[in-house]
This record gives sequence, C-alpha cells and structure tokens, in this order.
Amino acid sequence: MMVMDTQTIQELIPNRYPIFYIDRVTDLVPDQSITAERYVSATDETLAPGTWQLPSTLIIETLAQAASILILKSPQFAGKTAYLASIGAADFLQPVTAGSIMELRVDMTKVRANMGIVATQALVDGQVAVTAELHFIVSPQVNA
Repeated sequence: MMVMDTQTIQELIPNRYPIFYIDRVTDLVPDQSITAERYVSATDETLAPGTWQLPSTLIIETLAQAASILILKSPQFAGKTAYLASIGAADFLQPVTAGSIMELRVDMTKVRANMGIVATQALVDGQVAVTAELHFIVSPQVNA
C-alpha cells in the first residue's frame, strides 16, 4: 500500500492546474493496481453549466491520470511519460455531480514493450458511475 498526496503526484505526472484532477492516492501496488480520489466541488470550473455534472470527457481524463500514476510507478516505466492512446470501451452508468468524492480504481491488464491496457472504474458512494478500458503508450520524458 502506498499513499500519495498532491505534491507527490505532481512530481510524477506532468499535469498541472487547471488540468490536474487527482486529489489523493489511497492505495497503489506497482504493476498491478491503484485507487485514487477526486473531490468534485460545486466551485469546480469543469462542471457542465447548469447541470452540476462532471462531463464524461473529464471523467475519462481523470481515470487516465490515475492510470498514468500506476504506469509511471512501474520500474520499467520510471522517469518516462504515459499518454492515453485510445479508449477501448466506456460505459457511463450514472452522473458524477458536485459534492461527490469520485473513487478511481485502475487495474493493469496488459503490458507489452511501451504500451498496454488498463481496466478502470469511477465510483461514487460505492456505486459504479463509469467503466472504461484505456490503452496507453509510454515514451521517454521530454525536458523543456
């Protein structure tokens, strides 16, 4: 079990405000799985106007960020950058609204050389809101 705060996460992935969505990692087993959280606030500028719902594209991006943390904590990908390559499948089962704590669960399912697949879930109050299969590519880190 490995717990990570915002600062530690930002040392690992390149995302920054306003596109940094992971608040906390509550469990991480390198090369296997991660559980993380995103706190969806009523003051969150990413909520769809008038609906108080998090757009589906941003839920996928949040899941991809959690997946990036898992991928980059793998010894084989340390010091590199992970990119979302494609979405194999996604099911949106219920909305994620303001005031929610979105629990993100990601399991590594397949890795080959510099690419792989993760199975993801976003849960709210223990209920699955979104499932998605995400495909990723890892490349050397580019320093600006």
